[in-house]
Amino acid sequence: MHDNTYLPDHFLRHIAAIMPAHLSMDEFVASCRRPLRRSIRVNTLKISVAAFVARMQPLGWQLDPVPWCDTGFWLSREDESVPLGNTAEHLSGLFYIQEASSMLPVTALFACEQTRRDGMLLDAAAAPGSKTTQIAALMDNQGMLVANEYSSSRLKVLSANLQRCGVTNVGMTHFDAKVFGQWLPETFDAILLDAPCSGEGTVRKDEDALRNWSIESIDEIAAVQQGLLESAFHALKPGGVLVYSTCTLSLQENQAVCQSLQDKFGDAFSFDSLADLFPAAEKACTPEGYLHVWPQIFDSEGFFVARLRKQHSVPNTMFKPGKLGKFPFLPLPAKESEPMLREIEAAFGVVPQGNLFGRSEEIWLFPQLFEQVQGKLRFDRIGLKLAETFKKGYRLTHEWALAYGDGASKGFVELDIADAREFMMGRDVWPEQEAAGTGEVIVRYQGHTLGMGKWVGSRVKNALPRELVRDNNLFV
Repeated sequence: MHDNTYLPDHFLRHIAAIMPAHLSMDEFVASCRRPLRRSIRVNTLKISVAAFVARMQPLGWQLDPVPWCDTGFWLSREDESVPLGNTAEHLSGLFYIQEASSMLPVTALFACEQTRRDGMLLDAAAAPGSKTTQIAALMDNQGMLVANEYSSSRLKVLSANLQRCGVTNVGMTHFDAKVFGQWLPETFDAILLDAPCSGEGTVRKDEDALRNWSIESIDEIAAVQQGLLESAFHALKPGGVLVYSTCTLSLQENQAVCQSLQDKFGDAFSFDSLADLFPAAEKACTPEGYLHVWPQIFDSEGFFVARLRKQHSVPNTMFKPGKLGKFPFLPLPAKESEPMLREIEAAFGVVPQGNLFGRSEEIWLFPQLFEQVQGKLRFDRIGLKLAETFKKGYRLTHEWALAYGDGASKGFVELDIADAREFMMGRDVWPEQEAAGTGEVIVRYQGHTLGMGKWVGSRVKNALPRELVRDNNLFV
């Protein structure tokens, strides 16, 4: 029990006034004081759910399915000595540590045929990347996903998670999400707005989440949320789907925000009922068809999810094109790109998918739909950096290896567990079972990529980025 969880009396009175009559306040308080169950999501860009379950069973991992996410599991482990983030499977991007309730918005977004996996999608508030990587996996790295994050301090974490999970179809932006309705009207086939909120539903993992709680602050946040939702609605194509979600409980930030859009645009959109989204979803369904997940219903964090469909265009008084600086990339000429792609295929048996662009001594792989937003939006990062060039050639990057290395049919070396630990600690390795090769090599453990190295005689020189080196307590 979290006996120190701060639940102020004025917050509890507020909750008692809005909680559905069939739910118990005693159970709510008890649930808030109970630690969260650990949950993870399998990253199907790297491994199938069946293969992951089979791989983890001998290690004593108990995986209980999350009913609203085909790739989500509640996890218990027999051996907790190694932190979950230091397991080989996490370092290789085979799973993402994600709270079960937060898997709901993306499930709702893709549970309708209008959400095209090869389309143009927007994650309007993306960091740290749990829902962004979930969307990318359901898109199977097709189309393009714009992942926006307003907080500059969170961009690096978002980028690192995208790379670890092998995501290649994302363009990262750094704006107040209100700009999308202004700059990119009716551009996106589907949008997720997991809005910044008061975080009332997160108290089970943060005992001080309600330390500064007040009705006044909730009203201020709700006003921001209304502006974000209106902007997202303008950025959505007619016929498109938008999911609005929060990890909070108050009606002001949830039902009232949705109602404000209804009041403004009337029959220009309709809300879908989510009562049949998964078995037992009706337990959390509101009369409007939203999901209002109280923590005691599914023994999870509190969450709110609403899904709307845009029926037709509305006048957009927000439209105001943004100012763009000079775009620093140029398409790589065919005489350069085609030989490079042939060399990569010859060396590793895989062909990178996308469009090659160059900048200074870098070669980048952009999503195939990038031209739809080129010149309309400034990006912090697009796709992945494929290689760094120098006088006599190029050097493939760590992020390329994480994205494509698992599919390589040659040009890789398999390490045993001892060498894999050494490699993740930044050290060179001498693989005993491998004939020495030449040049760059993909370094794998149990079939999944750890990074890049280079053959130097019988030694594989370590090319792991310094920020990814682990000092100790690695996988067993």
